Amino acid sequence: MLTLPRLASLPRDSRDTLFLLLVIGWVVLPQVTNLPWWCSLLVAVVLAWRGTLAVQARPLPSRWWIAGLLAVTLSGTWMTHGTLLGRDAGVTLIVALMALKTLELRARRDAFVVFFLGFFTMLTNFFFSQSLAVAAAMLLGLLGLLTALVNAHMPVGRPPLLQAAKTAAWMALLGAPVMAVLFVLFPRFAPLWGIPGDAMSGRSGLSSQMQVGNIANLALDDSIAFRVRFEGPPPAQADLYFRGPVFSDFDGREWRPLLPRLANRFPPLRLADPQLVGFGTPVRYEVTLEPHNRPWLLTLDAATEAPQVSGMRAAMTSELTWVGSAPVVDLLRYTAASHVNFRHGPQGRIAVLPEYSALPPGFNPRTTELARTLRRENPGSAPLVLVQAALRHLRTGGYTYTLEPGVYGEHTADEFWFDRKEGFCEHIASAFVVLMRELDIPARIVTGYQGGAVNPVDGYWAVRQSDAHAWTEVWLENRGWVRVDPTAVVAPGRTGTLQRLTPPRGVVASAIDSVNPDVSAFLRASWEAMNNRWNQTILNYTQSRQLDLLRNLGFDTPSWMDLARVLIAVVVLVALGGAAWSWWDRLQHDPWLRLLARVRKQLRQAGVEVGPATPPREIARLVTTRFGPDARGLADWLLKLEAQRYARVPGASLAALRREFQQLSWPH
Repeated sequence: MLTLPRLASLPRDSRDTLFLLLVIGWVVLPQVTNLPWWCSLLVAVVLAWRGTLAVQARPLPSRWWIAGLLAVTLSGTWMTHGTLLGRDAGVTLIVALMALKTLELRARRDAFVVFFLGFFTMLTNFFFSQSLAVAAAMLLGLLGLLTALVNAHMPVGRPPLLQAAKTAAWMALLGAPVMAVLFVLFPRFAPLWGIPGDAMSGRSGLSSQMQVGNIANLALDDSIAFRVRFEGPPPAQADLYFRGPVFSDFDGREWRPLLPRLANRFPPLRLADPQLVGFGTPVRYEVTLEPHNRPWLLTLDAATEAPQVSGMRAAMTSELTWVGSAPVVDLLRYTAASHVNFRHGPQGRIAVLPEYSALPPGFNPRTTELARTLRRENPGSAPLVLVQAALRHLRTGGYTYTLEPGVYGEHTADEFWFDRKEGFCEHIASAFVVLMRELDIPARIVTGYQGGAVNPVDGYWAVRQSDAHAWTEVWLENRGWVRVDPTAVVAPGRTGTLQRLTPPRGVVASAIDSVNPDVSAFLRASWEAMNNRWNQTILNYTQSRQLDLLRNLGFDTPSWMDLARVLIAVVVLVALGGAAWSWWDRLQHDPWLRLLARVRKQLRQAGVEVGPATPPREIARLVTTRFGPDARGLADWLLKLEAQRYARVPGASLAALRREFQQLSWPH
C-alpha cells in the first residue's frame, strides 16, 4: 500500500508521474458515462498499470504491448461506433490514446504530448455537457494540468508540488482577463460555436413516437427539461400544460404523428386563423430549453404567437405544436405568449380527418364491447355525455396511477380497462383514446410536460423530465378540439396539487432529508438556481446578446465586423497597457542596483570587467589598482554608494549620488 511516507521517499520522476496520472483520471472521470464500457475499463487498467510501474521503478512495457493495445482500441472503436470519425468515436480514441501514451513516458517530450492530449480531452467534456458542475471539474483539471506542466519545466531536484501549483494558479489568474474579453467579444458564428450532438442521444422525455411504457421509464429522470420565467403571476398548477408532439396514427401498439400525406390536408396554422382563438389576457413567459436534438419548442398550451427565438424560425403545425427550423442541440432561450383558455379546430365534423377515428382491425375487442355498453347505457347521448360517462367509469372503476404497471401485451387498451387497471399517463391516455374512437368520437394523444415547481431562490419554474405527460384531446361539434386529461381523473394530485411519483433519492440526499428536509430542499434549490444563472449568463450568451452589448456601447446597427473592431481595439489597448506596465515595472526595480549597473557598464567601456556580484568596495579597490590616483574620485564615490546602502549614513541620498555620478571624471 502506498503510504504518505513512502510517497515522499519516491524519486521525483515517480512522484511526478503519479500526479500526472491522477490528473488524467480526474479529466477522464466525467466522460465515463459517455464512453463505451470497454474504453473506461481500458483507461482504468492502463493508468493503474502505469502507476504501479512508477512506484516499483520497473521498466516500461515494450512497443509490442502498446501496438497490441492500440489495435484493440481501434477495433473496439470501430465495432462500437461503426466508424473512426465523428464526435463519439473521436472522443473514444482521444481518451484511449492519451492513456496509452502514458506507457511511453520516457522523456520530457512524451510528457508534453500527454499534456496536449489532456487539454484536448478536457475540452471534449463540453461536447456532452456544459453544466456548472462539469465546468468546475474541468477548472480543477486545468489547474492540475498546468501544475504538471510547470513542474516539468522546473530544474532538477525535488521542488515542492505546492510551488508549481501556485505558479499554475497565478498563470490561470493572469489569463482570466484575456479569457473574459474573448468570451464577451469574440464573434459567435452559429455553425462553429455550437457542437451538434448525435442524432439519437437526446435527453428529452418526449420522442417522435409513443410506445406504451416509454414515458413511464422516463418519469424516473429528475433532470430539468426546461425552465420558465413568467412575466406576471403564473397560471394555476392545473393549467400548466406544455405542448409537444401530437400522435394520431395507431397500429395497435405504437402511436405516431399523422402521415405527411394526411397532415398536408391541414396546413400549418396562421396566427390569425379562425380555428385558433385565445380568450382573455395572454400569459407571457420566457423558456430556457435544454438540448433534446428535436425541433420541438415547448410552449404553454396554447401559444397564439410565434415564439421569439434568436437565429431560428418557428412555425406552428396544424395540431398546435411549435417547431423550430433546426433541432435544439444547444441550450435555447425564447419568449412566448399563450392563452390557457382557447378554442382550436374546425367546428364542423366534415372538416375533421377520418384518421382521428380510425383503429387497427383485430385489436382490443373487449374495449369495443365496453364502447357498446356505454352506448347502451346512454342511448342517443351526445358525444360530450359519452366522454363524461367514460371518465366516470375511470373514476369509479378502481383504476390507479403507478410507475410500475408491468409489460403490456398485444391488446394494450383491453389490458388496462379489464386486467391491470393501472398504468402511467401514457397507458391511461392511450386506452382512453381507443375507447373514444370506438365510440366514434375523434380523439388524439398530446404529449408534453405538465406542472413544474417554482424555485424559491431565483423565481424560475423548473419543469423536469419526470413531469413528462400524455393527455388527450377529443373533437366535439361546435367546440373543436377539447383537452381531456384522463390521468387527472385517476390521480387528481398528478395535475392539481403537484403530487408526483418521485424517483428514489441518492444516499447523500436521503441522509440530509432524514436530518432536516428543509435544509435538503434549500440546498437543492440553491444549486439549481446557480445552474440556472450559469445557463442564463454563460451558456446562453449568444450573438444577439453580443450585438445588444454593442448597441449599449452606442452602435446603431451592430454586426460581427463591429465586434471584430471592438475586439481589436481592446487588444491594442491591452497591449499598450502592458507596455506601460513593463516600463513602470522597470522604473520600480531597485534604483541602487541600476546605478551600480551603470558603473559596471562604464568600466566595461574602459576595459575593466566587473562581475555582477562584485560589491562597490571591491570595485573601488579594482579601479584604484588599475588606474592609480586618477580613480580616486570614482573610488570615493563607490564607497559613498556602499555606505548609502548598508550604513544608512544620515543625509546621504541616492538622488545626490546620482547627480554626483553625472559629474565624475572617469579614468582612461
